[in-house]
Amino acid sequence: MTISKRIQNNRLHLAVLALLSIGIDCRAQIDPVDRHLLEVGYDQALVGHGPQAIYAYYYFNSPDFFGQDVALRVAVAPAYLDSEIGFKHLISPTTDVGIGVAGGAFGDNYYDVRQGKYIEAQSFYGDGGGGSVNIYQLLDPGLLIPVNLVVRAGLRSSTFFRTAATAPNFALPKNQVNASTIAGLRIAGIQPTLFPDLALEVSGWFERQWHLEDDSYGFNYDRSITPYTNLYWIYAGLDYEFKKSGDKFSFATTVGGSTDADRFSAWRLGGDLPLVSEFPLEIPGYYYEELTATRFIHFHGEYSIPLDSEHRWNLQLEAATARLVYLPGFQQKGDWQTGAGVGIIFAPKQKAYEIALRYGYGFNAIRHGKDGAQSIGLLYQYDFNAGKKGR
Repeated sequence: MTISKRIQNNRLHLAVLALLSIGIDCRAQIDPVDRHLLEVGYDQALVGHGPQAIYAYYYFNSPDFFGQDVALRVAVAPAYLDSEIGFKHLISPTTDVGIGVAGGAFGDNYYDVRQGKYIEAQSFYGDGGGGSVNIYQLLDPGLLIPVNLVVRAGLRSSTFFRTAATAPNFALPKNQVNASTIAGLRIAGIQPTLFPDLALEVSGWFERQWHLEDDSYGFNYDRSITPYTNLYWIYAGLDYEFKKSGDKFSFATTVGGSTDADRFSAWRLGGDLPLVSEFPLEIPGYYYEELTATRFIHFHGEYSIPLDSEHRWNLQLEAATARLVYLPGFQQKGDWQTGAGVGIIFAPKQKAYEIALRYGYGFNAIRHGKDGAQSIGLLYQYDFNAGKKGR
């Protein structure tokens, strides 16, 4: 699985309790902040039956773990691990190098969802792992807002096996070895935390994937893996809190496209898990990865309002919409897909933890031949450094 095998498989695609995975990756620069975080997310459909949508992982980042010039980042879940050792100033005073290693069980699962139906007979599990070499070049040293050029090359091996519901006459893909390169220009950067008070990012990316084991699979081998795929996307996001009132808003736009995409490499949108990827393509009320597209434009916004004077309880409103060009065979009746949601967030004064209960409604999601789907979700973050910050 490559850097954007779905943008959804990037920031933290992690297997949970050996049941599934929702993604993990190297951050697109060496994280300069000391972090010790526990993250849990769950999204459950109230109408219909979709893929499991859950993650749980511990995120550890030490910018000076092996001295001031060597950083360590590890994200670990019960069945998956992603890590990177970062060497600061290795090539020049403004050039860092990272060595990434990731792998485990259920990290390459494939869920077939079409017209609102989760087709378990054509879905299957996948294990995998690989490594990458990552170069981070700071282009504007000394300025307040960093601009980084990111270049990465990696290899990943994947092995597929049946679930209890995979059809007996459905041929699985052969074991795969994929190579990828990615280049991106990033201005500032969104933090890998739940509901940050202040964050900004504008970035653009291009990825080339080589599928070294071309293969046909499925019923009578009716589908294939393409030899290579190009993916490209632009992202702009802002999180901001008004300190006096405690109101907070978040807005993000992602525009993406591809050439020669297949079922594995096409873009997947849907679900309501903000830390499931580095660039999450959330649409409340929809199944996780319900929509499959070759091109898209996606908008997502949230606004939260304090319900008490100490800003511990907050009411959050969110909405998302996307216009898609679907992968052939995955068309929906409309080009636009829209969802909205509401939630209650609680965080103590020092924000040692945050917990959110959320409800989502997918206006255009198809369930039993009609439009409209509902989901509920839980998000939890525990910050082991909160006490240090308070002192």
